[in-house]
Amino acid sequence: MSLELLIATTNAGKLREYERLLAGLPVSLRSLADLSEAPPEVAETGATFEANALLKARAYSARSGWLTLADDSGLLVDALDGAPSVHSARYAPTSEARNAKLLAALEGVPLERRTARFVCVVAAVLPRADGDLTIMAEGRLEGRIALAPRGEGGFGYDPIFLLPDGRTVAELLPEEKDAISHRGRAQAKLKPLLLSLLEVAARRS
Repeated sequence: MSLELLIATTNAGKLREYERLLAGLPVSLRSLADLSEAPPEVAETGATFEANALLKARAYSARSGWLTLADDSGLLVDALDGAPSVHSARYAPTSEARNAKLLAALEGVPLERRTARFVCVVAAVLPRADGDLTIMAEGRLEGRIALAPRGEGGFGYDPIFLLPDGRTVAELLPEEKDAISHRGRAQAKLKPLLLSLLEVAARRS
């Protein structure tokens, strides 16, 4: 039996990643676009990725009644004292503008001092009358900020995130990215926990 799993995003690139990462699970993936009424956006007011992932997972599971998966992720740049961090998605209005702003902030900083990491925290919430069940996992990807964007794949900061092999994340094939990305690593940790939640949800239905 297939159960509904709501992926709390409107980001098409992120949804495609989850479709690949969750392939094989006994779930029918839904997105926020599948809800009967467009839900109001959940304000990411938390000071940490964990707090924001939980805020979104709890809010959208309550509105949908479905097992809901939400994540919060971002980029931490050492030379910028960890910025943009939880503000990564709001650093500028578009992906191109965010990348340009970050590169401008690092102008003159040599490559060896442009160390950075992607962080993703994934939370899943199963709503229940006797108390929601919640699981969480974190994944990280270490690298550096490139001197200029490269690559046509991925989304967000991928074109300026440089890996040890000299490629940016945007130059990876989708399956290569899934194997090493912060979201892929978080989901790999979450998957066995998610299977347990699915068993609970199946017994309830």
